[in-house]
Amino acid sequence: MRPGATASRGGGTSRAAGEERTLTSVTSSDAYEGGAEEPQDLPRLWHVTLSVSGPEAPLKEVRRGLEQLAHDHPFLLTSRYANDHAEIRYWEEARDLHDAAAVALRLWGEHRRTAGLPPWEIVGLEVIDRQTYHQRIAEGYGLPPAARVGVHPY
Repeated sequence: MRPGATASRGGGTSRAAGEERTLTSVTSSDAYEGGAEEPQDLPRLWHVTLSVSGPEAPLKEVRRGLEQLAHDHPFLLTSRYANDHAEIRYWEEARDLHDAAAVALRLWGEHRRTAGLPPWEIVGLEVIDRQTYHQRIAEGYGLPPAARVGVHPY
C-alpha cells in the first residue's frame, strides 16, 4: 500500500482519512420483500440436560451453589443433586443445536467460582429441540416436564 492511501476491505471506494462511513440499517420487512422466505436460522428453543460429577462435597454447599446459579440465571428449570453429582435442566434459545450445546458446555465452568459450585466436570449433555421434547413426553419416554421448579436432592 502506498503512503497516504487508506485500506479498503471488500473492494469498496476509498475514503479520505478521518471521513466517516454512513451506516444503513435494513429491517426484516425490507430484506424479505418480493415473496422470498425468511432464513430458517432464527432462534429456537432447545431443552438442555447437563450432568456433572466429581469428588464428594457437602450437600449444603452443593445446594447453595445450585441455588445461586438459579438466582443468577433464572432460565434454569430444575436442578437435582447429590454429594457427588448433579443434573441441571433448562430451556436455551439458540440458532441451532451447536450453539445451544456450546452455551451448555460453558455453563458450569464459567459460573463455578461465582456461584460457589463444586469443582466437578461435565459428564453428560443432552440437547433436544422443543418438538422432540414434547413428543417424548407424549409417548411416555424421558423425564416428565419439570413440575417442581427449583433445586432438589435426588
